[in-house]
Amino acid sequence: MDKQSSIRNSWGGGGTDIDIVIMGFKALIGSEYVFKNVEITVNIKIHCCLQKTGREKFESAESTQNVCIALVQKCTIILFGFYHLRKVSWLSKKDGPEYQEVLLEMTGQRTVPNVFVNKTHVGGCDKTMQAHSDGLLQKLLTGDKEDYEYDLIVIGGGSGGLACSKEAAALGKKAMVLDYVVPTPKGTTWGLGGTCVNVGCIPKKLMHQTALLGTALQDSRKFGWEFDETVKHNWDTMKTAVNNYIASLNWGYRVQLRDKNVTYMNSYAEFVEPHKIKATNKRGKETFHTAAKFVLATGERPRYLGIPGEKECCITSDDLFSLPYCPGKTLVVGASYVALECGGFLAGLGLDVTIMVRSILLRGFDQDMANRAGAHMEEHGVKFIRRFVPTKVEELEKGEPGRLKVTAKSTETDEVIEGEYNTVLIAVGRNACTSKIGLDKAGVKVNEKNGKIPVNDEEQTNVPHIYAIGDILEGKLELTPVAIQAGKLLARRLFGGSSVKVFHTLFWPLEFTVPNRDNNKCYAKIICNKLDSDRVVGFHYLGPNAGEVTQGFGAAIKCGLTKEQLDSTIGIHPTCAEVNEACITILSDVTQD
Repeated sequence: MDKQSSIRNSWGGGGTDIDIVIMGFKALIGSEYVFKNVEITVNIKIHCCLQKTGREKFESAESTQNVCIALVQKCTIILFGFYHLRKVSWLSKKDGPEYQEVLLEMTGQRTVPNVFVNKTHVGGCDKTMQAHSDGLLQKLLTGDKEDYEYDLIVIGGGSGGLACSKEAAALGKKAMVLDYVVPTPKGTTWGLGGTCVNVGCIPKKLMHQTALLGTALQDSRKFGWEFDETVKHNWDTMKTAVNNYIASLNWGYRVQLRDKNVTYMNSYAEFVEPHKIKATNKRGKETFHTAAKFVLATGERPRYLGIPGEKECCITSDDLFSLPYCPGKTLVVGASYVALECGGFLAGLGLDVTIMVRSILLRGFDQDMANRAGAHMEEHGVKFIRRFVPTKVEELEKGEPGRLKVTAKSTETDEVIEGEYNTVLIAVGRNACTSKIGLDKAGVKVNEKNGKIPVNDEEQTNVPHIYAIGDILEGKLELTPVAIQAGKLLARRLFGGSSVKVFHTLFWPLEFTVPNRDNNKCYAKIICNKLDSDRVVGFHYLGPNAGEVTQGFGAAIKCGLTKEQLDSTIGIHPTCAEVNEACITILSDVTQD
């Protein structure tokens, strides 16, 4: 067994009789309040790793031992690290930095004190005191642990939830995922995978690609292609192809969960106790399940305006991508990126599109860029109605599509306007799906204004055993890759360690420059093992000739390619493969998260 494995096993994997571990001298001071108020009813061994700094000097190891004994009575004290009172075979003074690095991998915590109780990571001083006040500390000290059905239950089967559950299972934990889609007012529902896969990034990009193909037809004339046929687009063909692909992804996720031994339930989950949930399937059957830890990954759903006729007559992005008919003349209400993206590709399909904006485009984004995007859309046929908001939507004629009348009022004057459209798409923002999952019964604090959940830097809520990831977090980025990475890292912090660096870059292939399309849309990424000289262990490439490019890097990776060697490679110019030597921007450093 190598040294790092030995360290990990001794701290968290068995093979030792350590009951409490305290790293850092501050733990001795900061934990005094906690431990002097805890009735110790079992014999406990404590390991203290002390760091010597200018502020933390000790006259002798004996005085340090006396401090420990004063804090925790009736305990056998063993000190190691910079002050050895007893020789520990797998740790010596020179191992300190490596020891600390392994702890960082296991816990994601850089600061001291770093407290473990019965091989369970509690955290720093504040969390240790919180555990004391919650009664958790006494349970850990006395071994009074409840036998739960699962190690981890994830509520929400989106990108983050799936990543977290699969990673936990890969680390040997018993995990469950519950996912249930409440139908939209139009009755739309979908399968496993969350917003991105079903009604977000994936179908949006495929429909955007459909619009780009139309643009490519026009570009091709500049390269000498000549054709006279009338080009038309068939919505039903596109919709069917997109939905078939999404269905294959839904099935693939279920297969992955099965292969990873993750229990999946298509049921609506809500807490009934801090460690217990009720799961209700579509037939109304209820089951109950318990877990030691929970991860909330419920995501968001589109927000409505609260005006007459909207839910009866309008659709949202949850409905658009599986709409059984071409939407025709469309009014998009909102200035979010969802509004602009949907309006953009609908216009690219040749539809008459108007976007109604209450104030500014893309609030919270760089306004120079937002206004440039708006100007570009106007130049390409999208109409904007600025400083107006809808007040009422009425159905004039049924059909697929039907005919709707929209009444809107100016935000600056008393002016009222009316317009007729075939489809009205509301895209004014999204609400976190947290109000109906029983968080009050679990004691989880929620921002009542927006439904978002405040968490600390480790995605932990105010309830120590309940965590949250993804779009429901307050003040965090609402992005699929962020949720995926957060889910993986959270599982690793809770149940194991990792040592990965990820480098990435965007690039613009030469062949895309003449038609002036897809600038900086292609992407390359490498994954390196930090503890093995940054050896490249993964390679991802999104761009032209992917097979040929990947084949060459595959051979280099098999030969033990490192990041340093990749950086020193002179590229063959001009090629797409050369951009990979420029993959120097750190996307994520797992051991430092």
